[in-house]
Amino acid sequence: MKSIFIAAAALSFAALGATQPATAASWTVDSGKSNLGFIGTQSGASFEGHFSKWQAQIDFDPANLASGHALVTIDMSSAATGDSQKDQSLPQSDWFNVKNFPQAVFEATSFRTKGGNAYEAVGSLSIRGVKKDVVLPFTFETEGSAGHAKGKLELLRTDYGVGQGEWSSDQMVGLMVAVIVDIRATK
Repeated sequence: MKSIFIAAAALSFAALGATQPATAASWTVDSGKSNLGFIGTQSGASFEGHFSKWQAQIDFDPANLASGHALVTIDMSSAATGDSQKDQSLPQSDWFNVKNFPQAVFEATSFRTKGGNAYEAVGSLSIRGVKKDVVLPFTFETEGSAGHAKGKLELLRTDYGVGQGEWSSDQMVGLMVAVIVDIRATK
């Protein structure tokens, strides 16, 4: 009788485990080898910048996309282009307004495959208190326990209130901005 009880208990635990959703792999970002940047234009010339302070919590598994999730928090005061005039202007109220909106947040609530090593992260991006739905296309490759994701998200800066007053047109600074993601991480 005791062995039947033990067998029944084991089956119950196994069934309970089978009903729990599988979880995606958690990744630890190597910030020294990763880049979160942007590309814009001013007076028709392209310029690049990056954010030196950001954090990412990423759960992603190509074999189990349904359980994936990502949360990236960006310190907007860490934006740098290498041009002192731009770097002094970006934190100001006309641009990122870091005094009132110190962080931007990207949250992927789901992932979908586009075939091969191409995927999309479906979620939202919040900048300057404006939250919009976005889809970030990216590629993902692994080698052992290391992963490498690269993506590019095109957005209209004025949708987020970036570039106020005289900067709200494309007369001096282009309206389209590309957010560049190049992340290296380990499981």
